[in-house]
Amino acid sequence: MTEQPFTLVERHACCGGEIRCLSHQSHELGLPARFNLFLPKKALAGEAVPAVYVLAGLTCNQDTFLIKSNAIRYAAEYGLALVAPDTSPRGADVAGEDEAYDLGTGAGYYVDATSDPWAAHYRMGSYVRHELPAFVEKHFPIKVGRRGIMGHSMGGMGALSVALGDAEAWTTVSAFAPIAAPSRVDWGQKATATYFGGYEAEWGQYDPCLLLQSGRTHPGMFLVDQGLDDEFLTRLRPDWLEQAARDAGQSLTLRRHEGYDHSYWFVQSFIQDHLKHHAEGLL
Repeated sequence: MTEQPFTLVERHACCGGEIRCLSHQSHELGLPARFNLFLPKKALAGEAVPAVYVLAGLTCNQDTFLIKSNAIRYAAEYGLALVAPDTSPRGADVAGEDEAYDLGTGAGYYVDATSDPWAAHYRMGSYVRHELPAFVEKHFPIKVGRRGIMGHSMGGMGALSVALGDAEAWTTVSAFAPIAAPSRVDWGQKATATYFGGYEAEWGQYDPCLLLQSGRTHPGMFLVDQGLDDEFLTRLRPDWLEQAARDAGQSLTLRRHEGYDHSYWFVQSFIQDHLKHHAEGLL
């Protein structure tokens, strides 16, 4: 008998489909990794469907986006699968990984660390870009190569950088309050010193503004929403993203919203527009 390549931790009926909480051994992370998968009704019947990968922000995990965003209701309506990875490896036993909310556990930034001892396990960049999509498309009724990606905050940064880094692999892209230029704000600078050993040039692969400035663009339109009452606005810098996109010729719809903050109440308010954006490009 062939050994199952993943462990089904939990399953729950939801919106006519099913949520599956899964664990598998990740080659990139060198550790077990958890992700959540929402399969709409069509997929449960065996029909392959496109998938949207949803990336959560600092301090979150694989549950956060799906539980708090209300994305499942609209994914079910449009017939899209959702894939939600964790935000960092767990159990790496790196000294200091649990000391701060913005570094280490829950704060992988969707990058590959190059500095020891972080480099052995903190490889969320390659995990999200390559390993997880290949794994999901191999083992579940998901259309090969029909992928969208979106995220919130750190996850919004991840979504933009993943799409810009390999535009052919990702059809649709959107973000809520993304960290637009991590190499130039304190969150990213802290990560530079730790994950990259102080080598700032490493951000060139992951910083959305730097990628755009280097000439990397995506053929689709980026949909980005930003609350103007966001307490982290000076760290997120949507204005820098807007300028970089304009200079690079990247199609971008950046919507600013008075009265909205950084929370998932903000995400809930506009999540339907994002799922519609992905459905129009993927179906």
